[in-house]
This record gives sequence, C-alpha cells and structure tokens, in this order.
Amino acid sequence: MTDTVIEPAVENGPNVFTQDNIGWTPWLEPLQESDLTERHWAGLVDAARSKSTYFMLLARDPGILEARTRTDKDIFYNTVDGLPRPERELAAAAASRYNGCIFCASVHARFASHFSKRTEDVQRLLDDGITTDLGERWNAIVEASVALTATPIAFGRAHVARLKAVGLSSEEISDVIHGAAFFNWANRLMLTLGEPLPAT
Repeated sequence: MTDTVIEPAVENGPNVFTQDNIGWTPWLEPLQESDLTERHWAGLVDAARSKSTYFMLLARDPGILEARTRTDKDIFYNTVDGLPRPERELAAAAASRYNGCIFCASVHARFASHFSKRTEDVQRLLDDGITTDLGERWNAIVEASVALTATPIAFGRAHVARLKAVGLSSEEISDVIHGAAFFNWANRLMLTLGEPLPAT
C-alpha cells in the first residue's frame, strides 16, 4: 500500500512564533480510528490522543509511540519532586524556539505562561529569541537547554554550575536536561513529518 501524500498548506501557515493554539498537518496520511487495533490503542496510551493527526500518524509504529508518550508524560507530569512544571515547559519551549519548531514552541510556551503567570516573559523568548533577558534563573535554564539542543557536547560543566548557582538541585538539573533533550528530538521528528497550521 502506498501512503497518500497530503498537499502542504504553506500559503496560510504561521511563520512567526506564537502562544496561540495553532494546528498541525502531516505530509503523510495518518491512521483513521477505524484502522486501530488493540495494539494501536495501547500505543496511544490515552484514547483522547486519537483526535490528534500527529499521534495518529505516529501510531503507525505503536511500540515507539507508546515509549515516546510514556517518556513525555513522565518528564512533564511527574512533578512531585524536581523542577517545577513551568520551568520544565520553559526548557521545552527554549529548545523548540532554537530549533524553529513553531508548533511545539506554541504548545510549551503556552504551558510555561499558564503555570508561571509570566506570559510577557515567555512571549519575549518567542519574539526576541534565546538570548533575551528573562532573569538569572530562567536565563540559566534557557542557556542550558539551548546548548544541549545545539549539540549535546556543547552542554557541560559550566551550564551545570550556572544552574546550581541559581538554586537548582541535581534532580532539578536532570529535569532541565530531560525536557530539553526530549523536545530537541521531538521537534526534529515533527519538523520532518508535517507543518503548522493557522490558529484555530
């Protein structure tokens, strides 16, 4: 069976970073709910994800999708210990901003704003880029996230020392690394599979 290629929507797609709730369209045909087996449903982890074209595309390999989703949920929702949720989202937003993933940046910037109540600061990260001044703690998180995103070897002891200097524990530093590293990978996957759509 040959996959159907969906025509790109470049003409009306967003071309600036935003906190708006934008859409995303794949370049390959995602599965339909009628195609899903029990293994596919298990791979989705949450049945509600069947409403997402992105997850329905990734469901073509349910084993990898399940591992991806459980990793994502553990990084961002398991906040009993470690880094507060807003700063986990900040790490992901910084990685996405650096990588140029408009869709992922919109999602994680929106969450960072929601949980931190620092909407204007988050918007400045989107508008002005990764070197904008967000205060020492957030600057350290952004710098570390971007270094890791650029190339893992660029992240080093100086970044860890700066994160410790602004008050992060070893567990919190680990969360910065996990959030940035996961979304560095997730951005690159999403950027190769489709493109963002205008705000809904």
